Amino acid sequence: MHAFDGSPTETIRSFWAGALCWPMFFALGLITGVNEGPGEWLVEAVGFVVGWVGFALASQMMAKLAGRGAAWPRFIAAWNWSNIPQYAALVLLSAPGMLLPMGFAQVLALVAVGYAMWLEWFVTKQALGIPGASAVMFVLLDVAIGLFVQGVVGRMTM
Repeated sequence: MHAFDGSPTETIRSFWAGALCWPMFFALGLITGVNEGPGEWLVEAVGFVVGWVGFALASQMMAKLAGRGAAWPRFIAAWNWSNIPQYAALVLLSAPGMLLPMGFAQVLALVAVGYAMWLEWFVTKQALGIPGASAVMFVLLDVAIGLFVQGVVGRMTM
């Protein structure tokens, strides 16, 4: 976490991580068979951006409520960059699942999701300097926003 100083420039620059994750997000859609047509791709793209920025905004408010508002820029920079290994793990562990029996594929997917959630929890805990239980609330916020956005996206692409 010492690599992140929390400067406005660094925080803004960290949102480039989203651009690096975008291809992996769409690769996951191809692996899972979610994205099929151009209209669906557009809706998924908008959903990706809304989910990413939505968490950033909601987490800023949550950090302020937790008395850690000053640490939020450093946190969101670390959170943004930590999404790269999370997405990489999801793609790398989901892709072989296309060739494996369903049970093995599900175990690999579960491992990938578990790793992603653990990494997000760890980054949150360290960057905000909060207890583990409080960091869980940030992870749950991200999951809730993701589920909501994906629910809307799913409805729009039916």
